[in-house]
Amino acid sequence: MAAVRLQKLIASAGVCSRRAAEELIRAGRVQVDGRVATLGSSADPETQKVPLDGKPLKLPAEHGYIALYKPRGVVVTLADEKGRDGLVKLLAGYPRRVFPVGRLDRRSEGLLLLTDDGDLAARLLHPRHHVLKRYQVSVRGPVRNADLKALAEGVELEDGVTLPAGVEILERGAEKSRFAMELYEGRNRQIRRMCEKLGYEVLRLVRTRFGTLELAGLAPGAWRELTRGEVKRLREEVRGAEKRMRREGV
Repeated sequence: MAAVRLQKLIASAGVCSRRAAEELIRAGRVQVDGRVATLGSSADPETQKVPLDGKPLKLPAEHGYIALYKPRGVVVTLADEKGRDGLVKLLAGYPRRVFPVGRLDRRSEGLLLLTDDGDLAARLLHPRHHVLKRYQVSVRGPVRNADLKALAEGVELEDGVTLPAGVEILERGAEKSRFAMELYEGRNRQIRRMCEKLGYEVLRLVRTRFGTLELAGLAPGAWRELTRGEVKRLREEVRGAEKRMRREGV
């Protein structure tokens, strides 16, 4: 969030009008990071402390940000014309209308970001920003080293060769193998199609990371609001990607 004039912050916290807030500032009752503020000062409430009379302002969130563990079988939509389970039931009681950032197919599960911050969502989904996604993939039977190498180097699909990916074997058995994959692409059903091309049946697919967010601590169907620090790190990630694009002349 960009810096905002203090009188606007005070008014948005429901303390008083902007005009009355100016008087509070003139009276030296408002601070920014421990220093007495002056009229015309601004602050970023996500990164700076803004107390009034020594007590933190209770500012309403500008946007909603949710990390949700999408269970298997749930469709990533807020309204499904076929009557399938969607996200509305999982988010019952949340006061904002938030939207999913990206997708997970019905059979997949794991971390899903939802927000009403359209600017951040668009920047995270920009195909050239290369936001990292990490998955745990379980396939039937033993997985061959040559196929793990192929997944890492790129697989020829109907919409082109996939970009290089990070691949780490976690478990190899006669009945099932499990490995982690880190992607910067976001093609439709990409991991499933890559595995199918190599002859593997995907038994389970779980997204464990999206950008700087981690799934750890969430049970299937559960959600939590992001902290200001988590939102800040997501914004920093896309800003870094945009800087790289400018340097490369993209």
